[in-house]
Amino acid sequence: MNISEKLSQLKSEIGKVIIGKDEVVEMIFIALINDGHILLESVPGTGKTQLAKSFAKTINGLFKRIQFTPDLLPSDVTGIQFFHPKHQEFQLRIGPVMTNILLADEINRATPRTQSSLLEVMEERQVTIDGETISLPTPFIVIATQNPIESQQGTFALPEAQMDRFFMQIKLDYPTFEEEKKMMQTHRTNSPFSNLNQIFTLDEITQIKQEVKNIHISDEVEDYILSIVQETRQHEDIQMGVSPRGTLALMRCAQGRAFINTRTYVTPQDVKDVAVYMLAHRLVLTLEGSLKKNNVQVLDSILKNVAVPVEAGANK
Repeated sequence: MNISEKLSQLKSEIGKVIIGKDEVVEMIFIALINDGHILLESVPGTGKTQLAKSFAKTINGLFKRIQFTPDLLPSDVTGIQFFHPKHQEFQLRIGPVMTNILLADEINRATPRTQSSLLEVMEERQVTIDGETISLPTPFIVIATQNPIESQQGTFALPEAQMDRFFMQIKLDYPTFEEEKKMMQTHRTNSPFSNLNQIFTLDEITQIKQEVKNIHISDEVEDYILSIVQETRQHEDIQMGVSPRGTLALMRCAQGRAFINTRTYVTPQDVKDVAVYMLAHRLVLTLEGSLKKNNVQVLDSILKNVAVPVEAGANK
């Protein structure tokens, strides 16, 4: 069974719980095989937690959830050295970061100090507690959520440095009329989550991570990626464009897109298909620019203006 067939099975399984989100499942899978973290943005009740839990179950991975609140401490996330009175010694208790998929729920409700406790975890895949460094399991990704309608009510906006560490941002929309009707019928008698089947093993995910790196990118497509990135740094409506980390993320995501479509090379269309997920949250608009357009609209205009090369990768 090839990757396309297994991914179809994965979408079918998760579709038992989350209806009509095949594109979202594809993007999360691409993030997973690239060790990329995800920022999910949606109004309450659209299934963000269920989506993350379902993904963990279908890859037989560990899942842990942290509810971010203003009184959450960094040690609640990473862990702590505590004194055990019975043994009369300090013992290490690692926090919920020791998992495969970590759901950081409503991450922007925590203080900047607590948010920053995830920086090492996300970048280095390790946690340091009182000078002792512990490696995290593989694969490991953070799926963070935030509620856009409460962005100014008791929340702390994520700083640009942390936004840049998110591989992609995904916005979950409301289901359509038919999708919500199917959801009602599916959840009427019991929770379909308990009936989810495992599709991938963690070893398979590790193997796929290596295979994705071998997807070929032609010079023309590399130049196309760089042209998009350079334009974000020169655009009149953008104060801060895409970082080199963002350039690499766009490249890897395009490789992932090609891989799940069973191609051995990246096309310009792969780049265009994933660009909004990868780059929009990395842009900081000028004050004048933000009054005219949002990040996605500015990025769309860039994609329309940058010349698309003739597909050349197929010859490799």
